[in-house]
Amino acid sequence: MNKNILLKNLGSKDYQETWDYQTELLQEIVDVKIDNRRNDKNQLTKNYFLFVEHPHVYTLGKSGDFSNLLLNEKQLKEKGATFYKINRGGDITYHGPGQIVGYPILDLENFFTDIHKYLRFLEDVIILTLAEYGIKGERSDGETGVWIDVGTPFARKICAMGIRSSRWVTMHGFALNVSPNLGYFDNIIPCGIRGKAVASMEVELGRKVPLEEVQEKILKHFKVLFEVDEFLI
Repeated sequence: MNKNILLKNLGSKDYQETWDYQTELLQEIVDVKIDNRRNDKNQLTKNYFLFVEHPHVYTLGKSGDFSNLLLNEKQLKEKGATFYKINRGGDITYHGPGQIVGYPILDLENFFTDIHKYLRFLEDVIILTLAEYGIKGERSDGETGVWIDVGTPFARKICAMGIRSSRWVTMHGFALNVSPNLGYFDNIIPCGIRGKAVASMEVELGRKVPLEEVQEKILKHFKVLFEVDEFLI
């Protein structure tokens, strides 16, 4: 069992390139697992954690509704944005500068084999990180991700989540709004949920927050919750 995680900060990177890279890493882990089972081996599998910022992009989950994208192809170009139909769960979301996107590519057999628990732990990581800034992040029943002011007319989402898993290996992950241009969310029905707004840490706090600082806090809470031995660079 390997509870070390290889940490890679990709900086600003194209969505398709990053998706392809995630897929390669997932397949690398799956291939080791298949080889272990076929040939009675006991090779350790690797775990990865990718941090990335994407240029303006909208992504639609495998069961999402295309009508939740409110722009046509010409309007997407005018906004400098791209669009991808992808293989994670969830509906439509936006990624862009000022947002921390985290892609844990974990062999959950190194940690625990429970997808529901995995998603709840991801939410807990963000909730604990926000609490360090005095922001009360919460779950909303039936709606994956992290919200603010749940149960009020002012409920707003600050972190979206959507994952895929194959043979207990995860990909995709979470997108925490630190300081993105929230106007880009006006071009979609975020996560397919009507009548609820989107938040950012910068707007909630009324000040700038360094992305690197938030990333460090995310890793601190992730390490504790997932009982990670070490993040390796």
